[in-house]
Amino acid sequence: MAMPSGASAQYFRDSQYWKTHRKEISVGIGVSNFLGELGGRNQIGSPFIWDLEISQTKPALSFGYRYYLAQRLAVRAAGTYGVLAGNDNLTKEEFRENRNLSFRSVLLEGQLCLEFQPFQEELGHVYDLRGVKGMAPTRTGLYVFAGIGGFHFNPQTQFQGTWVDLKPLHTEGQGLPGGPPEYELTQICIPMGIGLRRALNKTMTIGLELQYTKTFTDYIDDVSGSYYDKKIIEEHYGPEAAYLSDPSLGKIPGQTNTGQQRGYPEHNDGYLFLKAQLHYKIYKYRSSNKKYRTRIRRQKVVF
Repeated sequence: MAMPSGASAQYFRDSQYWKTHRKEISVGIGVSNFLGELGGRNQIGSPFIWDLEISQTKPALSFGYRYYLAQRLAVRAAGTYGVLAGNDNLTKEEFRENRNLSFRSVLLEGQLCLEFQPFQEELGHVYDLRGVKGMAPTRTGLYVFAGIGGFHFNPQTQFQGTWVDLKPLHTEGQGLPGGPPEYELTQICIPMGIGLRRALNKTMTIGLELQYTKTFTDYIDDVSGSYYDKKIIEEHYGPEAAYLSDPSLGKIPGQTNTGQQRGYPEHNDGYLFLKAQLHYKIYKYRSSNKKYRTRIRRQKVVF
């Protein structure tokens, strides 16, 4: 059987081989979880994952595009759809339970990140030849990433059987005399995380990715500062707004008086994504020979 020329044989393992598949698309499905004031464990609220409420885990979907700048360094753009939620009735910490606030929000995130792969998945011998042992495969890879992004959210709560947008209700007196400024529903964020990849064949890879996103807002759940005067809220935005600013259970006298702590503004909200992903490499063949390119496409990889 005729063997490929020396130049063609080295094509797959020379230092420039990675350039033949420097473009990649990814799709993912997984879960999202909120890190903020509402809900949480049976303790006083704490930042980051120490207050994670597993029961409020919601679905997430993503789509991404990756371009390799170097063999182990890539830039990626991705979009993710997720749902965030929190509810004080899930905790037995007395002040949070008495506060009795809840929310949900659909979240749309776009990101641009740098990705570094200290360990890359590699295939075995590229040719399906009997009796030929190729390079030892390393099917599993590891990567870390960080970058900048933007996200859009819209906190809602359930009231009399329907979901109500919270921002227009100014539940902490946003924009009113002596109250905090109004918050924006579109914000900047910093996504970061770690992922694992596992090669299936020359073009397909599966993976698992964990992302933590740092934000610069404390209003994803519409809770941040202090209780505002309910009478003034009612005068400007109606009885529904006044009630939703303080639906407390009344178990702790004075807890929800005007000026008392409603949230924790010293720590901004954050969120997590955990996604199973499928990656597809887009190959670019350097040979102009159509027969050669067709043969390479059809070859199986021996692991």
